Amino acid sequence: MSSNPNPKNNDNTVRLSKRVADQLQCSRGEAELYIEAGAVQVDGVTVEQAGARVLPEQIITVKAGAKPESVPPVTILLHKPANYSVQRTGKLCALDLLVPERWNQGDTPAPVRMLQKHFQNLQCLEPIPVPASGLTVFTQDGRVVRRLTEEALYIEQECIAHVEGKLDVQGLGQLCDGTAIPGKRLPRIKVSWQSDNRLRFALKGIYPDEIEAMCAGVGLRLLGLKRLRMGRISMAKLEEGQWRYTMPWERF
Repeated sequence: MSSNPNPKNNDNTVRLSKRVADQLQCSRGEAELYIEAGAVQVDGVTVEQAGARVLPEQIITVKAGAKPESVPPVTILLHKPANYSVQRTGKLCALDLLVPERWNQGDTPAPVRMLQKHFQNLQCLEPIPVPASGLTVFTQDGRVVRRLTEEALYIEQECIAHVEGKLDVQGLGQLCDGTAIPGKRLPRIKVSWQSDNRLRFALKGIYPDEIEAMCAGVGLRLLGLKRLRMGRISMAKLEEGQWRYTMPWERF
């Protein structure tokens, strides 16, 4: 028996959502909710496309206890490599990294079940410059969108800047007091040396794309930039190119 949910050139096929609706005696909309939640199998294979075509002889099963409820919106954290864009405007797109083999599930006690629905209508918030790497946020959650837009300037971001050049005490003071860019006054922030050629920036009220100009203003050349944290959420154990879901208890 075929398990192909999309047989072609067969007039006997029907939409999976219709089969589920008929089988459960529910509405077509409710049937689609079961399918999108990963609760429906065709010949033992989970199918998440409501429009998939199935044959009359194929066996449709619905997970016991499943309810016709909308899939809750998710927020995804990605350790974006340098030179990847969050838009589909070039060869290297960060969205192409959101695949099962790059999912870092960690040791969370409440893992999220991956669904195709999770990768639809994702919005990238507070993107870092394309040459930079580090924490990048994609979300479907309106609450997270509001938090990272309306309150963005009040959320501290931690970045590590790889720099070249010499920085004296006066220059470090300019970075901290917001006077590093000639003719532009920025909020006061925390800047300190992490190592001989790496500066740690704790930004609030300043976006990471200002760091290059700030460094240039005090005679430094920015060689690389990595964002480690946004508010209370950090990359933690995410390796470059890996992603994970935020958990319900995490807040920016």
